[in-house]
This record gives sequence, structure tokens and C-alpha cells, in this order.
Amino acid sequence: MKQYTITVNGTAYDVTVEETNGASAPTAAAPAKPATAKKPAAPVAAGSIEVKTGAAGKVFQIPTKPGQSVKKGDAVIIIEAMKMEIGITAPEDGVIASIDVEVGDMVESGDVLATLN
Repeated sequence: MKQYTITVNGTAYDVTVEETNGASAPTAAAPAKPATAKKPAAPVAAGSIEVKTGAAGKVFQIPTKPGQSVKKGDAVIIIEAMKMEIGITAPEDGVIASIDVEVGDMVESGDVLATLN
């Protein structure tokens, strides 16, 4: 068996590969456990409330701007994942303190996209 670290979209995974001498029946692999991924730098003018994405995707649209008031549930960022547009909403009422992504950026689940005050 050989150990490898494979990086996919910035996330590192530790995998084990078993060498065989011919045809063998496929076996179910254990789910890969992601290695520690690097954290993005903290935004300069961050607010205290983080707006995080729940899915990986590409930033499709940013309908808000810093200084804009938002209500809980308002779309702050829209991402595209698997050909669907997903609104990332404000977790509570507040004012946009920072937008930490740009249209076209790739984001991973849990990434901070914006902050509110």
C-alpha cells in the first residue's frame, strides 16, 4: 500500500492506494478524511457577524454592497453550484461591513463570503 496526499480545489485529502497483481473485485473505499486546509486571510474591515456559504460553488452575483442594510434572510451573495443559483442569506439583521469575494471566485463550504455589523 502507498500513501498519497491529493489536493482537489484547494482541499487536501490523504488516500491509500493498494497495488494488485491483476484483476480483483472492487471494494468500497472508506471516505477520505480531508487534511487541514489553509484559511483565507481575514478581511480588513470585517464585521462581527460572518456570512458563510453552505455549499461549494462559484460566486455568480453580489446584489449587496458595503454599508447596505439587510434583514435576516435577505440574499447577500448568490453562488452557482451544479447549474443552480443559491442565495447565501444574512443570518440576522445588520449592515454589510465587508464583501470578501468577487464575481467568478470559487468558494468552498464554510467559507466566509461577507461580514455584517
